[in-house]
Amino acid sequence: MTDPSDLAGRYAVAVDHRDHTGLAALFTADAEFVQPPAVTRGAGEVVTIGADAIAAAVLRGTAHLHATHHAVHQTVIDVDGGTATGWVYCLAHHLYRSRDGGVRDTAIAIRYRDAYRRLDGRWLIARRTLNVDFVEDRSVTLP
Repeated sequence: MTDPSDLAGRYAVAVDHRDHTGLAALFTADAEFVQPPAVTRGAGEVVTIGADAIAAAVLRGTAHLHATHHAVHQTVIDVDGGTATGWVYCLAHHLYRSRDGGVRDTAIAIRYRDAYRRLDGRWLIARRTLNVDFVEDRSVTLP
């Protein structure tokens, strides 16, 4: 990758396919993933450190769901040599079975504030801070 813009899409695909190896490969070994209280169910801000730990935490957080679908929208990235910062907007759909047997979608409007680092010619995520703008829950029909 010549710039870090492809990382957002690769992150979405890895999460949606529950690909631990692919997800961990997007982060530096010492990366930080910051989750706000809105995501941690009242546990306060949680910072997970390390590529494998981040992949495990993200996938553990979605394991109970029927499926996820992350729709990445605009990205704005500023590159400065071997580092970069960026904003990534995303609508994360979390599908789950309701008690009545139907399917519901918790749609979460997300803004990621990222810091990237180029190592050995590859761009990686060094820090990702998750910001939740709003959440909508609705009934959906699967094909």
